[in-house]
Amino acid sequence: MPSPSRGQREAKNRLQYRGFRTLQWVMERLPRRVAYALAIVVARFAFIFAVNPRRALEANLEVALPEASRSAILRLVWRNFRYHSKAYCDLMRMPRARVEELKPLMRIDGVEHLAEAQARGKGVLVVSAHMGSWEVAAAIWSSGFSPINLFAEELEPPELYDWYRVTRARLGISVLPLTRAGLRKVLQALAAQETVLTAIDRDIVGSGVEVPFFGKPARIPDGPAQIALRYGAPLLPVRCTRQPDDTYLTVVYPPVFAEPTGDRAADLRRVTGELVRHLEEMIREYPEQWHMPHRIWDAAR
Repeated sequence: MPSPSRGQREAKNRLQYRGFRTLQWVMERLPRRVAYALAIVVARFAFIFAVNPRRALEANLEVALPEASRSAILRLVWRNFRYHSKAYCDLMRMPRARVEELKPLMRIDGVEHLAEAQARGKGVLVVSAHMGSWEVAAAIWSSGFSPINLFAEELEPPELYDWYRVTRARLGISVLPLTRAGLRKVLQALAAQETVLTAIDRDIVGSGVEVPFFGKPARIPDGPAQIALRYGAPLLPVRCTRQPDDTYLTVVYPPVFAEPTGDRAADLRRVTGELVRHLEEMIREYPEQWHMPHRIWDAAR
């Protein structure tokens, strides 16, 4: 089958964007509980029709949970679709959200680790996985601790990326693209002792370092390790997960202070590997909230 042309891809992106904005318009006007009910309906359709993402998620979970049965994996995938749809619902409701109303919904454990990282005076580079509902956590973090900058990939179509950027900016979250220009802004933010947030469980650019991830080699972004080793910025593993009552729990882990030994390649693997160990802990505890519908490994077990 021939690959779709650029014009076909652009037309598909525009159609998806219109669908997103239509659903977003509805979501932000519904009461939170009703919006979540609609999100679960959307999740059921996505679970049925999004075959490739569902299979990729299954493959990833099979590697992360090698002892789980096939039926257990399938149940986790369905729950994952539900949680992911609720996270998108949170995002869609952000244009009308108020931080004062969101704060009572989130508990933060381990704030002392944040204080330890901030004491270095080098800014804080928060690393995590694609889990939970980071829109809420980032908005609360920005209002209560320090300005937060999200270092993430640019989305297609450009209209969707602009919507994300404007929506997050309203809540004090700056969006920095995964480009050289974005990297310069990351360094500027850290120099101003701000917080930068990035997820490292998927190597989008393809230039990361290969380290064991759940016992299998995987390419992981090494940008955070490079910044920490060169500029001294502390690395702070953090996870934010949804609780059964639709509140949120953010857990801050002890900071990772990267000390160079003179062997740059070994240092990058060592520091990145240490961060990956934290990701594994997060994912094992909340596999149903690890939103990763893209294959990380070439093959499952």
